[in-house]
Amino acid sequence: MMEALSATDRAGRDATIRAMLPLVPQGGWTARTIAAGLHTAGLPEDEASFLFPRGVTSAIEAWADLTDRAMAGEAGDVLSLRVPARIRTLVAARLRLVAPHKDAARRALALLALPWNAAAGLRIAAHTADAIWLAAGDTSDDLSRYTRRATLAAIHGATLAFWLRDDSEDTGPALDFLDRRLAGLARFQRCRKAPARAKVA
Repeated sequence: MMEALSATDRAGRDATIRAMLPLVPQGGWTARTIAAGLHTAGLPEDEASFLFPRGVTSAIEAWADLTDRAMAGEAGDVLSLRVPARIRTLVAARLRLVAPHKDAARRALALLALPWNAAAGLRIAAHTADAIWLAAGDTSDDLSRYTRRATLAAIHGATLAFWLRDDSEDTGPALDFLDRRLAGLARFQRCRKAPARAKVA
């Protein structure tokens, strides 16, 4: 979970992340890159321990959080769409936001794949799935809330991994992959409901 920050501190953290992203392809996700981002954002280097208490993993989480917050605005009004189309539109918007920094995303995913960073990876996946569902209008608080989010976290993670391996100029193949995953989920849900309807009949 991201640390609670004041609006001013969060703006400083966001500015630092934006300044870091162009540096990551050459310098990687490192303490030096964080320091350079702070300098470009006009913040003292000793802010690193406050804004990014777990170092590089906190910086990656902060980027994911920044992207999650920007996603709804990038997607526009999705509530007039059917739920699968809402999810697709939001995931597409998120990919567009990350696309200018694809190499930074590859490096981030590689770091999160390390065993000692597993907890951070799970936090990011859960936060992003929750952000997508909230932007899609889901406010449920029953068991289905957690089932939906766990399922979406797996689908989004697979889509992101596919996109990062794909060398296409656009996100089209990744969205085709997402469409197949969403269609498969819909078929599974229909199959689950059919026996229940049969029993009622």
